[in-house]
Amino acid sequence: MKFIVNSQLFVKQLQAISGVLTTNNALPIISCFHFHLDEGKLTVKATDMATTLVTTITDIETNTSGLADIAVPSKLLLDILKSLDDVPMTFSVDDKNYGIEIVSGQGKYRLAGMNPENYPEMPAPKDTQKVVMPASVLVSAISKTAFAASTDELRPQMSGIYCELTPDGVTFVATDAQKLVRYRRSDIHAEESTNFILPGKPMTMLRNIINSRKEDCEAVIEYNNTNLFITLENFYVICRLVDGKYPNYEAAIPKENPNRLTIDRLTLMNTLKRVGLFANQSTHQVRLAISSQELVISAEDIEFANDASEKLACSYEGKEMEIGFCAKFLIEMLNNLDTNEILIEMSDPRRAGIIFPVAENQEETPESILMLVMPMLLAN
Repeated sequence: MKFIVNSQLFVKQLQAISGVLTTNNALPIISCFHFHLDEGKLTVKATDMATTLVTTITDIETNTSGLADIAVPSKLLLDILKSLDDVPMTFSVDDKNYGIEIVSGQGKYRLAGMNPENYPEMPAPKDTQKVVMPASVLVSAISKTAFAASTDELRPQMSGIYCELTPDGVTFVATDAQKLVRYRRSDIHAEESTNFILPGKPMTMLRNIINSRKEDCEAVIEYNNTNLFITLENFYVICRLVDGKYPNYEAAIPKENPNRLTIDRLTLMNTLKRVGLFANQSTHQVRLAISSQELVISAEDIEFANDASEKLACSYEGKEMEIGFCAKFLIEMLNNLDTNEILIEMSDPRRAGIIFPVAENQEETPESILMLVMPMLLAN
């Protein structure tokens, strides 16, 4: 195997898939990239056994005919490439002993590869269904939900993103029982209704891959009972779906919420950041005292004798009330919305508050977002 490639193009695509790699003493080959050269096209694969990321590089020069494979130590290769200038580099492999030589400018580097026959096989799509959506829509769904997923390893179902596909649209949900986000699109349709739980880590890596692209593209999503297969222009993602049943998230959303607060999103977020500095550093609790035209946000840390409060102008329909929330959760939610104003609906201080973005042309957009945050008990 021998090919010539631009070093910066090469390292960019390798870094995009390297996040899935792990150090496994029992199976050291999965800390390697798998290179597969076939008639002028290089396919590079990385896996942790549950998730496989693949990138295809066509902008190479090679005189290798037929097929060629090698497992390449990922960390050493990336460290070499990141320190090279933006120049062509020649990558050569001795097929007999899997020795690798990299030549770039005046430098020559040798490292030991591994037998590619021991590299894990990828699961192939079998008995799958398919849905196609713009990659930008997939990024929005992941970005607006992933932060709300649980980090509790004892509840693996809640550590992922729940995806529900129907002929009428698609819904993505994430929750950790303290906060919840539901993201819906009415312009994406599946032939048959189904649902599954997407693993959080590979979805975050996929989002980063798509965000690194200059132009939007189609994401072809295939799925069966065990695996998800996502195809982009020069990337391919395979991941094992999270096993188990997702909780009934709809039951957690209050249906009657007569108290409605409309306020500028950035003003509220920046105020929460300032006042939250004075809250108890373990609970991050802030108090919202709401009346018809005024919102007072306050916080105190009795242990250190710290307190703060700010008044904000708002539009409010409902009875006067005081309710406690975790400032950290509210800031996360507001930071993942992009409208100028938001609407917070509440029923009483003991039930969840629901946040909606207020878009200028709400009726015209196919996107709908609901964010729910549980209240905190206020001390008298």
